[in-house]
Amino acid sequence: MQAARWHRARDIKVEDIEEPQVSAGTVKIKVAWTGICGSDLHEYLAGPIFVPVDKPHPVSGDIAPIVMGHEFSGEVVEVGAGVSKVKPGDRVVVEPILSCGECEACREQKYNLCDGLGFHGLSGGGGGFSSYTVVKEHMVHRMPEGLSYEQGALVEPAAVALHAVRMSSLKVGGKAAVFGAGPIGLLLIEALRAAGASEIYVVELSPQRSEKALELGARRVIDPTKEDAVEVIRQLTAGGVDVAFEVTGVPAVLKQCINSTSYEGETIVVSIWEGEAAFNPNTIVLKERSVKGIIAYRHIFPAVMELMTQGYFPADKLVTKKIELADIVSEGFEALVREKQQVKILVRPPQ
Repeated sequence: MQAARWHRARDIKVEDIEEPQVSAGTVKIKVAWTGICGSDLHEYLAGPIFVPVDKPHPVSGDIAPIVMGHEFSGEVVEVGAGVSKVKPGDRVVVEPILSCGECEACREQKYNLCDGLGFHGLSGGGGGFSSYTVVKEHMVHRMPEGLSYEQGALVEPAAVALHAVRMSSLKVGGKAAVFGAGPIGLLLIEALRAAGASEIYVVELSPQRSEKALELGARRVIDPTKEDAVEVIRQLTAGGVDVAFEVTGVPAVLKQCINSTSYEGETIVVSIWEGEAAFNPNTIVLKERSVKGIIAYRHIFPAVMELMTQGYFPADKLVTKKIELADIVSEGFEALVREKQQVKILVRPPQ
C-alpha cells in the first residue's frame, strides 16, 4: 500500500510499504480521510518533536521513518481475536494516543499525561496517511449516524479544543480570547460557544481566517499589526478576559495572552512549541493570574461527536481543501506554509 512517511524535516515521501495485519486485540481500518494537523506541520518544518529518531518509541517500538497522520476516520475491515467493541463495516474515528498503561498518570486514567506519551501517526505504529492502518481496540470510537467521514476527520482536533476549554476555569457567561485562528483556534471558538462563553475575541493576522472566526461566532477579530491587541481586548472587556488561549507557538504572543486577562485571569497554552518563550513573572504575580498547559485530550471523543450531531465543529466551514495522498507535500504541507487562508486540509489515501 502507499503511505506518507516522515524521514526528516522537510523530507516526507509517499512510498510503497507492507500493508499492516491485525493481531489479537487490534482493529484494521481502511482510511477514508485524514487531516493535516499543526503538529504534522511542525514535524515537517522543524521536527523531530514527537517522531522517534534516536531510539525506538517506548510504546510503539518504532523509529523513523514513520507513517504520519493522526486525525482520521475510516471503515473497520478486519478485527483481531478478542475484539468486541467494533466489527467489520463500522464507521469509526481513532483516538490516536499511545500510552504505556503503567505509569502513575495512566493508572489514574490521565493517559494523555503518560511518561511515554506518543501518537499513532507521529510516534510510530502506522498512521492515517496510508490506505490501511491497525490500532488497538480501545483507540477506536464508532461514529454516530449522520456524521460524514470528513466530519470524522475533525474529531481529533476538535477534541483538543474541547479539552482545552474543559481544563480552563471558564464559566458560563465568561469572556475569552483566542490568540491564533488556525484550525485549533477556530475549533476553540466552537468549543467556547458550546461551553457558554458570552464574548469571544480573536487575534489573527490572516484576513481569510479572520472572516472565518467571525463566521463561527467571534465578537471581534483584532489584527495585531494594525492595533494593540492587548489594549483593544482590555478596553472591550473593561479590564481583560477571564481566559485567554494561546494557539500560535509564537513567543511574543504568550506575553500578550497573559496581559489580555483580567486580575485572577488564566492563560491556557495549547500550542506545541519549537523553542523557548520568556515573560516577566510579575505579570502573573501582581494580578494573581495563572498559566496552564494542556496536551491532547482524554475521555472526550464521544462528547465531541455528540456536539457535532448538534451542529458544532462543522466540516463544511472548516475544511478548505481536499487532496490525494500523492500530492500531500506540494498541495498539503507546502500549501499550509504559503497559503494562510487554508484552515483544514484533508487527505484521501488510495482507495
